[in-house]
Amino acid sequence: MSEQAMVITIGEGTCGIAAGAKEVTELLVKRFPAAVIRHVGCLGMCHQEVMVEIAHNGWSTLYGNVTKKNIPKIVRYYQGAAPQPDGIVIRSHPTDQPAPETEKNSYLTRQTRIALRNVGQLDPTSLEQYRSRNGYQAIEKIIRSGMTPEQVIEEVKISNLRGRGGAGFPTAIKWGFARSAPGDLKYLVCNGDEGDPGAFMDRSLLEGDPHNVLEGMLIAAYAIGASKGYAYIRAEYPLAVEYFGKAMADARQAGYLGKHILGSDFSFDLKIKEGAGAFVCGEETALLASIEGQRGMPRIRPPFPAIKGVFGKPTVINNVETLSNLAWIINNGGAAYAAIGTEKSKGTKVFALAGAVARGGLVEIPMGMSIRQLLEEIGGGSKSGRPLKAVQLGGPSGGCIPASMFDTPIEYEAINATGAIMGSGGMVVMDEKACMVDLARYFLEFTQLESCGKCTFCRIGTLRMKELLNKICAGEGEMSDLDLLAELAPQIKTASLCGLGQTAPNPVLTTLDYFRDEYIAHIKDKRCPGGVCKALITHTIIQKECTGCSICERYCPVDAIEGTLKKPETWVIDQQVCINCGMCAEVCNPEAILVQ
Repeated sequence: MSEQAMVITIGEGTCGIAAGAKEVTELLVKRFPAAVIRHVGCLGMCHQEVMVEIAHNGWSTLYGNVTKKNIPKIVRYYQGAAPQPDGIVIRSHPTDQPAPETEKNSYLTRQTRIALRNVGQLDPTSLEQYRSRNGYQAIEKIIRSGMTPEQVIEEVKISNLRGRGGAGFPTAIKWGFARSAPGDLKYLVCNGDEGDPGAFMDRSLLEGDPHNVLEGMLIAAYAIGASKGYAYIRAEYPLAVEYFGKAMADARQAGYLGKHILGSDFSFDLKIKEGAGAFVCGEETALLASIEGQRGMPRIRPPFPAIKGVFGKPTVINNVETLSNLAWIINNGGAAYAAIGTEKSKGTKVFALAGAVARGGLVEIPMGMSIRQLLEEIGGGSKSGRPLKAVQLGGPSGGCIPASMFDTPIEYEAINATGAIMGSGGMVVMDEKACMVDLARYFLEFTQLESCGKCTFCRIGTLRMKELLNKICAGEGEMSDLDLLAELAPQIKTASLCGLGQTAPNPVLTTLDYFRDEYIAHIKDKRCPGGVCKALITHTIIQKECTGCSICERYCPVDAIEGTLKKPETWVIDQQVCINCGMCAEVCNPEAILVQ
């Protein structure tokens, strides 16, 4: 077969690179020297990385889990010497026809991609490719058709777009406050300080489609009358910082950024501010303090940032995902966006699926889809095959929703009613082997560590709660500890200045509500139902399932395991020496190690 018409697209977001995309690219370039190589961001199917799409002779085939070991099979297929390799094809179809519905491809076909519409489809470093997909048409439409800032705000109001950073505040109302605020200098800030464990929505958008985020900033700046701005991006996202910086440079050279944009009176320029990794700087007033060069600590509100923000000037802070919807809304109309979703939660929402889910990655769904549909029909259910137990929604200060409530629709009010929050969209999925007490301890430990310390109840109250959870997980808890946890939580929520402290107790409160029996098992029975808390479990070899292979002995870090090779009946674990690290259960046949 001729290689002249071949186009190879390779996902090179951070997740793809971590899985080996650079090595795969080098090998494909060597094997197909005449092919056109396209580098794109993450398509969202992190469970299938490295991902490669090959268009050749009128056919397009998307491959997943590509490694240097299966590249020879792909090469032989395109040389006509072997059939299509088994197991790694996600979809294959004529290039002039839509992608077919397959089990593997359902991860993509069940989505409604607006914010993510370009991610994985274009080279994020190419202005030309962005423009070929209607890029910068929205800001051109606004300026050349003479839309007033008020008309732009009205279009966003019609869409009923709510902030995607967590609180869900109506975007148009926030813009209206800043628009009407007095002052000759106003700021627009992009909040890309994504610190939730298991969340990577902002990173993927900034890496995969930086021009879309930038165009969203231009639209927001025009609407509120801002002439200066900041893109606050975590320093731990070097690829996002690099690509967004290049997008800024290319947009400035093309006349989309700087003074007199597209020959108009509208001028707007911005800088990148790299965040140092403080979780509290996701809170908007702490973020503003960080931009000003101060320690990232929340401020008392009012005044709100829309009236008095960065450097004392009116400021709007919009999250990356919020900004990524704006160009689509202007191009297609606010009514088209409002037609998606539910009565109070319009449009789509991007979620990062992590944990015990079979198909981890990034998804964008219409508001109103149930948690069950998202986790089972798109996420593929449990990775282990065990039943799903719960999902932590809303980050470390979100809440745990049990499987019995998975039919809850994904919309702001319905999620809030469970005790969780929508947050920025991180979903950590647990199966039945998870310990909900230990999980609550983990998330509370995170928020306690990330507290800026300004508020006494947040600084000390979360520490006291963590100490109680440590006590329970160690098998030293008392039933009165549960009452004390329930007493501390509302005081911390009420007396804390910012959203971190106000929501930090949520994981404890929701697990107490929905998994109280696990707390009681830890306290009364001195037992961890999930088999996680080391002080409450033992590891025992089931000799009838043992093969005598000795792998558990080789991996035991404290030499607690002994026996004779190939004699299963001789293998035992010395409980006096065992530290319950779980290494034996990880490396051995799970049926041969009893954890209880």
